[in-house]
Formats: sequence, C-alpha cells, structure tokens
Amino acid sequence: MRLIFAGTPEFAHVAMAALHAAGHEVVLVLTQPDRPAGRGMKLLPSPVKQWALDHKVPVAQPRSLRLDGKYPEDAAAARDTLLAAKADAMIVAAYGLILPQWVLDLPPKGCLNIHASLLPRWRGAAPIHRAIEAGDTQTGITIMQMDAGLDTGDMLLVRTEAILPTDTTAVLHDRLAALGGEAIVQALADIDQLQRQPQPSEGVNYAHKIEKAEAALDWALSAEVLARRIRAFDPFPGMTVPLTTEAGTETLKLWQAVAEPLQAAAEPGTVVQADAQGVRVACGEGQLCLTQLQRPGGKRLSAADFLRGCPLQAGQRLVAA
Repeated sequence: MRLIFAGTPEFAHVAMAALHAAGHEVVLVLTQPDRPAGRGMKLLPSPVKQWALDHKVPVAQPRSLRLDGKYPEDAAAARDTLLAAKADAMIVAAYGLILPQWVLDLPPKGCLNIHASLLPRWRGAAPIHRAIEAGDTQTGITIMQMDAGLDTGDMLLVRTEAILPTDTTAVLHDRLAALGGEAIVQALADIDQLQRQPQPSEGVNYAHKIEKAEAALDWALSAEVLARRIRAFDPFPGMTVPLTTEAGTETLKLWQAVAEPLQAAAEPGTVVQADAQGVRVACGEGQLCLTQLQRPGGKRLSAADFLRGCPLQAGQRLVAA
C-alpha cells in the first residue's frame, strides 16, 4: 500500500520502520521542522526525518497545515505535495500538528492514528506519562480512524499492555512503540474488514503535555504519588529537589524511589534515614526511599554511591531554604 507517514519522535520512527519492513511503500514523510538540540544547539532532524533521508523518501516539514492559518504558504505547498503523492492512506503517530479536514479527506482509505493509550482513557500529548502518574495498571495502543477532534475518532483496533510497578515512561514507551508498529501493520492488513467502533463517552481524560514546572517535588504529597511521578517523569523532565549545603544550594534529580510506611514522625521533606539501601524522606503520607539520585553535572548514582560523595544525615531537610 502507498502510504504517507506523519510523525516526529522515536515512537513514530518505530512504527514507520515496521510498515516498511512489512512491505508497504512510504512515498512521503511529514515531520516537524528541525529543532536545536544538544550542547551546541545545532538543528537536528527528527528520528522520522532521519529514517526518510536514509531511505531516500521525500520529506515535507510544514510549520502548519491550515490553509487559513499563520503559515498559509506552508500549507498550500504541503497540499500540492500530498496530492502528488497519490497515497492510499496516511498514517499518523505523534506528529505534533493538527490535521485539518482537507488532509483527513485526502487519502482514499483515510488517516489512521497510532495512539499510545486505551482510548478514551488518555487523549492528548502525554498518554504514557499520565498513565504511569495516575497509577494505571494497564494501557495499550489504539489504532483510530482520525476525525477533526483531538483523539476522538472511531477505534479500529486495540492492543493492551500491562503497566508494571517498576515501569518508567522510557521503558513503557519502548514497549508501546513496538506494539504500535505491530498494531498498525495488522490494521492495514485487515483494513477492509475492520469495524469502526465509536469511543465511549465516559472515562475521557486529557493527557496534558509535560511541563518543566511539574518537576519540582512537593513533599506534602503522599509517597505513593511521588514515587509514581518519579517514574512518569523519567527521562523528562526528571523530578527535582533542592539540597542546601555549606557550599550553597544545588538541585538534585530523583530517578528511582519506593514508597514506604513512615517509620518515625517527621516534617515532610526531612531525611529520616540515609544509608546504602536508600535515602528515606518523610512525605505528607508515608516516606519515600530514594534509590537513584543525580547531582548537577553528574551521573545517575545508586544511593550508596551518591552518599559517598554527598553525605546526608537524618534530620536534614530537602526543601528550599
């Protein structure tokens, strides 16, 4: 099948590679404009664009697809390119731009979206993060026939995936990316037999984009909630706490933690115990045993290695001075 593929990050790249391996012909790639990244802030292609370049597939990077929007010239050029591609279907995965109705109406078999949630549980930009943060025990992939709404289209195929107690966003992302690739290949193989299922009207949640401001850890929350957030915000943005020493205040990043019952009464943010097994800190409910921490400019370290270079004592506060 001749396909247009619209996507940007690694999640989308995995699906596109799976489609290619299954024998589909990707005739055009749409992806976000190159963004500055790394210490040198050089413009780098997205994983999807890099795949396209490696496989000599034409690439379009419009800033918008709205003909009446801020960049009508980009949209008009993209329309000409899409029409010339003569694709059977368009596959969308974490693209980053809203598709207007003229795009949705273009391919004969429509636009299919690979969404990393069991819709309608988590619509929006960050379904993997929000599922872990909320304490969900199950997620999955929904292949959806796109409409003009935000992740509101009819469901074509659903594949489930358990969320393990130790899953971080990075780990779960990779499993869902692989599952998404398998699911879209299956959906296209069965495209003429799949039954469109409208999404339930109940159980709708919006997975808001992750903001850096969410990284600041609030010890007044329960240890269970904080442990989930630490897993949800790995690798980005990483939960942070201030550490004040004689040399000044620095920001620690927390990467692994376990919720425990509070062993002794203490104000939230107070170190209860610090040893090779972990740094235990009182929370609004329970205590958080920190097992992997990172100092500015340093590496992620186990609690034992961290404490060798940065001793912490019971009674010390991990809060803003």
